[in-house]
Amino acid sequence: MSTSAEPAKGKRVQPPWSPPAGTDIPRLHLYNSLTRAKELFVPQQGNKVTWYSCGPTVYDASHMGHARSYISFDILRRILRDYFKYDVLYCMNITDIDDKIIKRARQNFLLDQYKEKQPQSAQILQDVLSAREPFKAHLAATADPDKKQMLERLDAAVSVALQPVQTAMEGNAADEVVQPLAQVLLENSKDLLADWLDKQFGSQVTENSIFFNLPKFWEEEYHKDMEALNVQPPDVLTRVSEYVPEIVEFVSKVISNGYGYESNGSVYFDTSKFDASTQHSYAKLVPEAVGDQKALQEGEGDLSISADRLSEKKSPNDFALWKASKPGEPSWDSPWGKGRPGWHIECSAMAGTILGESMDIHGGGFDLRFPHHDNELAQSEAFFENDHWVRYFLHTGHLTIAGCKMSKSLKNFITIKDALAKNTARQLRLAFLMHSWKDTLDYSSNTMESAVQYEKFMNEFFLNVKDILRAPTDITGRFEKWEAAEVELNDSFYNRKSAVHEALCDNVDTRTAMEEMRLLVGQSNSYIASRKNAKLRPNRMLMESIACYLTSMLKIFGAVEESASIGFPVGGQNANIDLESTVMPYLSVLSDFRADVRKIAREQKVTALLQLCDVVRDDTLPELGVRLEDHEGLPTVVKLVDRETLMKEREEKKKMEEEKRLKKEEAARRKQEQEVPFPSLQMLQFSFIFQYSDVHFHFLFQMAKLAKMKISPCEMFLTETDKYSKFDETGFPTHDAEGKELSKGQAKKLRKLYEAQEKLHNEYLQRDQNGK
Repeated sequence: MSTSAEPAKGKRVQPPWSPPAGTDIPRLHLYNSLTRAKELFVPQQGNKVTWYSCGPTVYDASHMGHARSYISFDILRRILRDYFKYDVLYCMNITDIDDKIIKRARQNFLLDQYKEKQPQSAQILQDVLSAREPFKAHLAATADPDKKQMLERLDAAVSVALQPVQTAMEGNAADEVVQPLAQVLLENSKDLLADWLDKQFGSQVTENSIFFNLPKFWEEEYHKDMEALNVQPPDVLTRVSEYVPEIVEFVSKVISNGYGYESNGSVYFDTSKFDASTQHSYAKLVPEAVGDQKALQEGEGDLSISADRLSEKKSPNDFALWKASKPGEPSWDSPWGKGRPGWHIECSAMAGTILGESMDIHGGGFDLRFPHHDNELAQSEAFFENDHWVRYFLHTGHLTIAGCKMSKSLKNFITIKDALAKNTARQLRLAFLMHSWKDTLDYSSNTMESAVQYEKFMNEFFLNVKDILRAPTDITGRFEKWEAAEVELNDSFYNRKSAVHEALCDNVDTRTAMEEMRLLVGQSNSYIASRKNAKLRPNRMLMESIACYLTSMLKIFGAVEESASIGFPVGGQNANIDLESTVMPYLSVLSDFRADVRKIAREQKVTALLQLCDVVRDDTLPELGVRLEDHEGLPTVVKLVDRETLMKEREEKKKMEEEKRLKKEEAARRKQEQEVPFPSLQMLQFSFIFQYSDVHFHFLFQMAKLAKMKISPCEMFLTETDKYSKFDETGFPTHDAEGKELSKGQAKKLRKLYEAQEKLHNEYLQRDQNGK
């Protein structure tokens, strides 16, 4: 026995702890037009983001080209605010003083006056011919191919209407014949006439209300369009007409800072002096465009590029800060005389007043980069004497139609109202979400069909999850044991969420985010199907988590209304009541009652009752926007779907049933031919020869059977290229003629044929081996 004393044990303490290494978390990067690269987004003041976006010039209906910017910026704004949790102050302008507005207002006024005089046919013809001469000269001088094409379309429309009038008048036709033809000519020639009238009488239009009524009307229409598109209104909206004093003050300071000069009552920005400054740089966005007179003149406006106006500048690159008003134009008092603001100065003065000397984000369409935004930058940095008026410049990509840029001036546009007549606001938004905000988007039937199918795919998932959650259970029954399938789906759920976050950090890549969400739904659908095949209900808590996440993302994107808990609200985008929670209890009672009736009818073999139950499912309820889905051994699924969708589904179902019937008849015919594989004519000939000889006919049948037995199962389908396009290594078909993978049902049927042929062929090989 040891006598040595054991060492005293010290007091127990906690062991050292080390934090996990962790992984890098993606951070938001935005494509900045100032660097033409993706830059880490860092707001100037903590979590606050100041944002200015160029709004519409309100002289006509808003079109899908405008929607490209407004919906895209609405998506970006929502994501920065609701996903990344920035405190965003969003400011947007309305341009209600502009050369385009002035010219259009005068033209509309003069054309209305002309029509009110009710000119006779001869007068209309004479005036159209007079208006057509300068128009033809303008057409001949136009080099831009898009504009030329637009002018040619106008001229063609005039030609079509002109000939019948001339023919009728040369034939001394009665006035009641000529006058309707002349009215058609007047309507087809209104653009030519309006321009011709404006050149003659535009300077005589002095009533200022004419210049304010037009933009007021179109601004109201713009706001209605934005509400219909679910585009949120800006936090601050500025109108040029309300900021004229601030604009005058802004111009005055640019002059006093040495970067502006007065000439004949107008004020111009001195680009050379600004660019020569060590602190400043002109045309930061598109430096290669400096000197592009075509772009510069477009920026100045149609009423500001006459020879006398251009001669007032020190340099052709200089641009107007303040324009001296000519007769036929609205005007305001200024230190330089009666005038109106230049286009570029408007945004600088209004944004500077609201957001100060530097903003985090400035947004607009891609075609505004030069000269508009470059000139904004120059005059604002001249005013504030800094070099960082905008930190991040975001420009949305063009929207094209059939590959052509959509534009009011080119008269090549689809109004927002027209687009909403074809598709819902949600479908339009989904189409935008499925494309990069900074790249060109082609508005086409294919683009919209992809969005419609995406919506349908997501909606079916949401309806399935709602059905799962409606299953009665007690409070503890909601929590079910997770098996391997649930763990696997949840791991995928986490990975998909991470991928969505990574995509949104990468220049708000909604296209990739939407695809990741689609993959998550696909994996969830597979899980639901596997559970149903095993006659088990899917895990409700996991399904609810996935559906709530997807709904929350679609809410952030602006594709789901705030009231919805899961999926798309039933009853339309602007429904004021929760239709689903109101009617679903009654529908559930009806569904259960129908299920009981079907059960009794099957047991008692009452076919008439079963048929009535089918009528309720297939005809009655779809008319009310209700879909019942019967599943063998499982409760009937009740879904609320809009009536139009269900009507289309019903028609498609009838079409598919008819195609199925025809295919069945064709299959039966082919099976009959396969059993006796001789051509019909040969069969008739042999039948005629041996019809009186049972022995010979039996011989013929045996020969046919032997021919069939010789065919290897590996070869039996290879010749049927009209049916199948891909085969596995055994010659078994895997894809149909259109390249689609065969369904399990199709493969099962073919496998039976394959195995039967394999049995026949093995029998033949055995006989051959035995010398029979």
